[in-house]
This record gives sequence, structure tokens and C-alpha cells, in this order.
Amino acid sequence: MTTAVIRLFLVDDHPLVRDGLRARLGPLPTLEIVGEAGSAAEALEGIAQARPDLVLADVGMKGMSGIELTSLLQDRQPDVRVLMLSMYDNPEYVQQALQAGARGYVLKDAPAAEIVAAIEAVAAGGTFLSAAVSHRLFASQQPRPLLTPRESEILTALGHGDSSKQIARDLGLSVRTVEAHRQSIKRRLGLEGQSALIKYAVEHAREFKNS
Repeated sequence: MTTAVIRLFLVDDHPLVRDGLRARLGPLPTLEIVGEAGSAAEALEGIAQARPDLVLADVGMKGMSGIELTSLLQDRQPDVRVLMLSMYDNPEYVQQALQAGARGYVLKDAPAAEIVAAIEAVAAGGTFLSAAVSHRLFASQQPRPLLTPRESEILTALGHGDSSKQIARDLGLSVRTVEAHRQSIKRRLGLEGQSALIKYAVEHAREFKNS
């Protein structure tokens, strides 16, 4: 049984990166590099002529980004799958790339075997995220601890440096009630001691404001 050769198009604005990819991927019998481009604009023309199965595109290029290129390809050549290649594991870049239509996201410093696995997975109709990318993306989507609206108000006030007396006066509560809420907040957030509560409030209170 003969394995179908994956027709690959490289897009990166650094010639040395393209040279490195050709050196790593070109000799593989399951891959055929059918074209390359140093910009997204150049890539659009080259991809239309080469008709690759998969485009391996850099995220951060001058002018039009790889993410913008992906979005345009989805409109013009939806059968061409895109795998993003990047130096950055920023969750925002990953989410933007996937929303634009990319089928995978792999890091430039990944081992050659991982890049090949990503190419094969995406070419076969699947998806692929580098392990480091997947970990950061998952961590960025962890839900924040759930506080009640009143606890969120109190945490925000603590983050602004207000005392329990000040908070009680501003919210029309007794000091004892505010202290009870402070204890509840600590339990929900898994914090030990007042100093830990204040430190958390200063660092995170903005996240809970108006929640």
C-alpha cells in the first residue's frame, strides 16, 4: 500500500527558517515541498498555482500576518489546510489562529518529529497543538474561583486598600458581616491568613469587578 505524499507549501519571512525547514522536511519520502514564500501576499499567489495540501505558515510576519493569511485562504481556497508555525506559545495567538481557520499550531523549536506529526495529523483532516501550546492554552482558560456578587465587591474594595470599617460603611453592612465575607472569600480561594487575602485582592481584584 502506497502512502500518499503530502504536498507542502512553506511561508516564512526569514529565509534561514525556510532553509531549515527544507533541510528537515525535504528529505522525507512522505512530504513534497511544492513551493515557498517570504510574505503572505507572495504566498497567496504561489499557493493558488502550486495547489498544496497543506500550508506551513509563520504567525508573525511583516505586513500581513500568518493569521490574516489563514483567514484569506479559508475564503479563497478552503480545501488547503493551514498549520501555524511560531516562536510564540501565547494563548491569544493560538486562539486567533484557530478562529481564523488554522488546523494546528506548532512551535519552531519543536523537535522535527513533532513538526512532522503535526503535518501528518492536519493533512489527514485532524488537528494538532504542540504540547507546550496546549498546556498554556488550557491554563489560560481555567475558570476563576466563583465568588458571590457581594464577595466580589468586598474583594475589589480590599484591593483598593479599604479597611473592613470603610467597606462596611460604603456597603451598608456591619463590620462583623464584612469580616464573615472575608473569611468566606479566603475559604473559596484557598488562602491562609489576612496577608494572603490582601495580596490576592491587590493582584486580582480587577478580574472580579462587576462580575
